[in-house]
Amino acid sequence: MRIFTFDTTLRDGTQGEAVSFSVEDKLIISQKLDDLGIDYIEGGWPGSNPKDKEFFARAKDELRLKHAKLVAFGSTHFARNSVDTDPNVRELLGAETPVISIFGKTWDFHVTRALGITLEENLKIIANTVSYLKQHGREVVYDAEHFFDGYAANPEYALQTLQAAHDAGADVLCLCDTNGGTITSKVREAVAVVRERFSGVIGIHPHNDSDVAVANALAAIEAGATHVQGCMNGYGERCGNANLASVIANLELKLGYETIGREKLSGLTGVARFIAELANLQIPNGQPYVGQSAFAHKGGVHVSAVLKDSATYEHVRPETVGNRQRVLVSDLSGRSNIFYKLKEHGLEEKLNEDSRKYLLEKIKQMEFEGYELEAAEGTFELMVREALNPGKNFFQVVSFDVTTKMGRSGGSLTMATLSLQAADGLHTETAVGNGPVNALDLCLRECLVGNYPAIKNVKLTDYKVRVIDSKKGTAAKVRVLIEWSDQKRSWATVGVSDNVIEASWKALVDAIRLELMRLSDKDDALEKAVEDYCWGV
Repeated sequence: MRIFTFDTTLRDGTQGEAVSFSVEDKLIISQKLDDLGIDYIEGGWPGSNPKDKEFFARAKDELRLKHAKLVAFGSTHFARNSVDTDPNVRELLGAETPVISIFGKTWDFHVTRALGITLEENLKIIANTVSYLKQHGREVVYDAEHFFDGYAANPEYALQTLQAAHDAGADVLCLCDTNGGTITSKVREAVAVVRERFSGVIGIHPHNDSDVAVANALAAIEAGATHVQGCMNGYGERCGNANLASVIANLELKLGYETIGREKLSGLTGVARFIAELANLQIPNGQPYVGQSAFAHKGGVHVSAVLKDSATYEHVRPETVGNRQRVLVSDLSGRSNIFYKLKEHGLEEKLNEDSRKYLLEKIKQMEFEGYELEAAEGTFELMVREALNPGKNFFQVVSFDVTTKMGRSGGSLTMATLSLQAADGLHTETAVGNGPVNALDLCLRECLVGNYPAIKNVKLTDYKVRVIDSKKGTAAKVRVLIEWSDQKRSWATVGVSDNVIEASWKALVDAIRLELMRLSDKDDALEKAVEDYCWGV
């Protein structure tokens, strides 16, 4: 059975905290969603703000949708206006989209308290608006706002509002769990009643305030709905909307429905991550299907089994949704984890049994001390390269000194001095920086740039400090995670100490050592083997 997908990331999704898209973003995302095979793309509310109005104006000339229908969103006409003079309705028609989605009041509590009108007046407003839009040749999706709350409070009236929209010609009756508080069993019961009473397309629009939005969407479809609304990555107001990526994957892979089609399902992860990138929000690692950890394996027993047959610990093949399998390294690791990629690329013979055992024990000891190699895959890569190239050392740190002085004006001055032994002798440099880490970074580069000019390209992009044991207060150990980029790839290194400057220094030195290792060892097989442990993938 075919289920129609309705994406509201560009409208309802942007009501989520920290979610904001430019007009350019919205145009690009619309094209991506169309390529994925989404049926309806709700672009915004043209009567609510200049950005959405501009989006629809530009969409007429710039969007080249091959499959999806663009949707303008708005409300039924205001009680004080006639439908033909209502500014909101005029803006909806002015957007010139083939589909218009309007919401109307379903909960009698909202009608009398929020709108301050009679229940009968509300029914007329719904019917008049739907009928007027249909007269202008639009496909109309009627969103029954607060349907499930309204149905629980006054089921007969809630059904009357649907009847008004249905009789006026609405193409879709979409049932909205606007407050997100309805439990799955109640959704299923209500949808079954609506399905029995009304012909045509029934839709579902669940919010995630009870953390069951995806489950509610699936239950509604099993009860007879054939139209599902949601946002990519679960964006949306408060706790978000149903995660449309998860809904699509579950419908296609678990329940046997057709949405975007199996041939396009492999594009799901790419689109979800693309939208997250434009939103400047990281997808949670554990997000089902599309998250970085969705098919990641850490425990040694799990990895050993997965290497024999991925179905032992993976409910679907990651490639099906465009994701990939990853093997993590930690104190829970077995040897299978560490040599997963090395063996895949024929490098397992480069380390003998003793070296393998040593590397495994070193990793476990480091994590016991507070290191976290899951997040610092650059440090892990350095350890692998050092194990494959024993004795290779580009420099030795002799000493460093850092001082920070506070001035009378309240400003500070940080100066660092570093001495290190390189192949061509002793180098000593002094630098003034924006804090200790920057000053030490400048010194290290000045000492090495003569021999290794390529390290100029290595840039610090992010810096995080985490207290490992907060009970010890200022004497606690800290873990410093630093992200780097050399314009070709990104990676992260980690340092641990009870001194934040020393921890930062360890992460800093590891990053430079890793880049020097890479420059000196152009083993293509090794590059492929460790690529899964780099932040840039």
